[in-house]
Amino acid sequence: MNNPAIADIILSTSRTHGLVGVPSGARFPQAQDALREAGFSPLPGGAFAALPHQTRAARATANALVHHAHEHGASITISSRPYLGDIGSDIAARLPGDWSATVKTYPRRHWQEDLIGSLWDSGDLLKAMLHDHVPCAVELNNHAGTELLLIERPGHATGYLVGAFATEDYDANWEEPKAPRSIVLPAEVDRAARAVAHTFLPNYRRALYQRRLDTVMSALNRIRPEHEALQTIKASHRPGDGTPHAGSRLHAQMERAFADHAWLSFRDVLQHAPLLLARCRPTASPWPQDAGALSRLRDALADSQNAWDEFNALRAELYSIPADLSAQEWSQVRSTLGTAVLPAIRTWLADSETFERQARAAVPGGHVALSAPSPRLLTTSPALPAPAGERAPLTP
Repeated sequence: MNNPAIADIILSTSRTHGLVGVPSGARFPQAQDALREAGFSPLPGGAFAALPHQTRAARATANALVHHAHEHGASITISSRPYLGDIGSDIAARLPGDWSATVKTYPRRHWQEDLIGSLWDSGDLLKAMLHDHVPCAVELNNHAGTELLLIERPGHATGYLVGAFATEDYDANWEEPKAPRSIVLPAEVDRAARAVAHTFLPNYRRALYQRRLDTVMSALNRIRPEHEALQTIKASHRPGDGTPHAGSRLHAQMERAFADHAWLSFRDVLQHAPLLLARCRPTASPWPQDAGALSRLRDALADSQNAWDEFNALRAELYSIPADLSAQEWSQVRSTLGTAVLPAIRTWLADSETFERQARAAVPGGHVALSAPSPRLLTTSPALPAPAGERAPLTP
């Protein structure tokens, strides 16, 4: 683990800002004071810049910085790379779509730990954020749900690392098995942007698609045993413990309890399945006869939209107050919403194999699967954390 100096100024050059200093270390305010007194102005994100117009002025600014850094007990580290903010902006400008680059600085090492839970990575980027001090980073955002993190490659004089943040849909990202692997970028911006566009982003999209598919299938697999047990009990006219049948009231109570539990899992289907269905093209697959089943699944999601909107509106309202419901109140909410989507749940359970087959055939950039899906290929992703007051989803 790298231990940064008590107060350090990482000095680099920028074609836009001239000289750029990034304060770092446990006593980074001393480095900030030195930069200000040397004529540097703050930049968004935490760096400081001075834009000398002539070589003589640049030399004078550098001399002043050395003097004030010495007065404030700060060291100066000359970077061999251009200012990272410029690199991030240049890469963003070359990526397909509308990307922005935002500089973030982490003068104290523990500040960067706030990013760890949001990163979705299985490569060197996560290792660097865990074990090295990363004083400066750039967040790349396409404003359509994809966010990347760009840092200088630790332990190397050139090159960069880029990896992904998880989407807002997911919170449990630590050691997530489907996480994409961050890649090393070359120093040359055009080549770096091509590597992001043609290597990293396709890998990221495939990994995210697979994660969504696993989430949906895991949700259905959690619901199925309880649904089958409920149907068996109703068909036999006897409850599962062998006591005499108590009539339709007991059946209604059991169905409400099932709806309560099933909603916890089926909301994963409502959240992720629409994006998967949008890619399915049965006529382009070996199973064109699946079109009818996919149409039923889409209709089931459409019929569940009001319940999904109501759930999200309630969560937003409770978050904004802030407030919470008791466990009993949440149970009543889930039971009501789950009851509203019971027809959709039955449809998705009935056509789940067809859905999985078509979804696997539609993996971004992948080859069409030529065989039926196997349950052994499924990797169960961790369920989304329940809102405060809710119970965790039941698993079979």
